[in-house]
Amino acid sequence: MSEKMNGEKLNGAVKKRWTWVIILAVIGVLLAVGYWWRYMRDRVSTDDAYVRADSAAISSRISGSIAEIHVENDDWAEKGDVLVKLDPTDYEVKVEEISASLEQVEAQLSFAEVNLHLTDRRTKEQVDAAAAQKKEAQQTRKEAGHRVEELKKMRNGLLAELENARKNYERSERLFRTGTGSESDLDAKRTRYEKAKAALSATDQGIAGAGASVGAVAEKVDQGTANLNAAKASRLQVEMARYKLAALKAQHSEIEAKLKQARLNLSYCTIKAPISGYIAQKSIQVGDWVQPGQPLFAIIPLRQIYVEANFKETQLGNIRLGQPVAIDADIYPNYTYHGKVVGIRAGTGAAFALLPPENATGNWIKVVQRVPVKIRIENPLPPEYPLRVGLSLKVTVETSDKSGRRLVSELREKQ
Repeated sequence: MSEKMNGEKLNGAVKKRWTWVIILAVIGVLLAVGYWWRYMRDRVSTDDAYVRADSAAISSRISGSIAEIHVENDDWAEKGDVLVKLDPTDYEVKVEEISASLEQVEAQLSFAEVNLHLTDRRTKEQVDAAAAQKKEAQQTRKEAGHRVEELKKMRNGLLAELENARKNYERSERLFRTGTGSESDLDAKRTRYEKAKAALSATDQGIAGAGASVGAVAEKVDQGTANLNAAKASRLQVEMARYKLAALKAQHSEIEAKLKQARLNLSYCTIKAPISGYIAQKSIQVGDWVQPGQPLFAIIPLRQIYVEANFKETQLGNIRLGQPVAIDADIYPNYTYHGKVVGIRAGTGAAFALLPPENATGNWIKVVQRVPVKIRIENPLPPEYPLRVGLSLKVTVETSDKSGRRLVSELREKQ
């Protein structure tokens, strides 16, 4: 009887214990569901996140020997600070050499400009003088021609007068022989006849002289024409002088460009910081010979760092720009940074790899891809909790507010 009662008590205790276990389990499940619903339902997180910065790789634009180094690893450099100086001797000599060539060409250019001016004026004067000489000769020939025509007209009149005087003289001579005419009348008619012959002879001589003058003037016209053509041909010297001047100007521009490049190369002997940041990865010493593009060191702008978190593609459905982010760094487990989503990459990390996957080869295996999400830390970093590029992080994005964009706006993209 007592054993039966003890068994019943034991069974009752076991049932009561299991009842409490079930109750506690239900409460635990409810609490877990409540916690997920309240805190985890609208959150996505990843520990594939790292500190990033748009660092500047410092290199030389020219080749040369390092003469001075003004920074070391971990030094802070302000934008514009001198970091490295190369030996400028060769580049200074090059600048002086090209400057001398430029001065020589400038002297030739000045001479060519003066020569062009003088040649232009001289040949223009020659053309003007030859044209005036030809015009004068043509005018003289024209006047001589008019004189010949006038003399010829005069001769025609004198011929008529001579014929009339001859007839009158012959008539008076016949009358005098017959005794009906007077001797004085005969002498008068003879005198008039002789004068008419003399006037005709003088006119013929004038016509001959005027004709000779016309011939001489015609030769002067031909000579003037030849001189004018020669003077016009000499104007080609002006064109040649212009071409030479243009060639010198082109040469001057070319040497000016070379001088500008030489001065730029000389200025490149002084390497300055393009941005403010900390020096890292210094790999040079004084005396090293560097080549253009050779990495010298990097500048890390730790005051402008951001977070790049690689979320699985299945986690991106609710992530929007502007959503708040909690950031935990492995280096500071007891401190949380705060930021917000400012960008979602336009492709997966694999799409931009050096050798992107080729899934059309027949051996395709589906792999969940990750997409980089850019997160900006909102507040300045506390001095006691600085971050460094490459540190591992865990980020959690609060996705309850889904009013933001999935992509950056067009205005932001244009800027």
